[in-house]
Amino acid sequence: MSRAAQKYDVFQAIADPTRREVLRLLSEKELPISEITSHFPMSRTAVAKHLHILSEAELVSGRKVGREKRYRLVPETLTELKDWLAYYEQFWSNKLTRLKYIVESTVESEIDNTPD
Repeated sequence: MSRAAQKYDVFQAIADPTRREVLRLLSEKELPISEITSHFPMSRTAVAKHLHILSEAELVSGRKVGREKRYRLVPETLTELKDWLAYYEQFWSNKLTRLKYIVESTVESEIDNTPD
């Protein structure tokens, strides 16, 4: 697949910490690229590339307002990520339940072994 035809998915888009920070900024309000760029030690071109990837993944959308383009978060797209993580949440829940059991068993055995 050619680089120009590549469509990024949500997981590829959020893999980069800069893009996650862009999403966080856009979760607060709609911003122009100049204001987004001011939060990063990189060029406007580099930020534009990140915004392109986020747009391809449909996590952000842009609209023209006068001479500038303003970007906003499209939170509905994060549902795919939420659903994927929800499946794995069961494993954390099981591990935490086991940890609780181990800790409580250890505390009970220490109490039972305490001299009166």
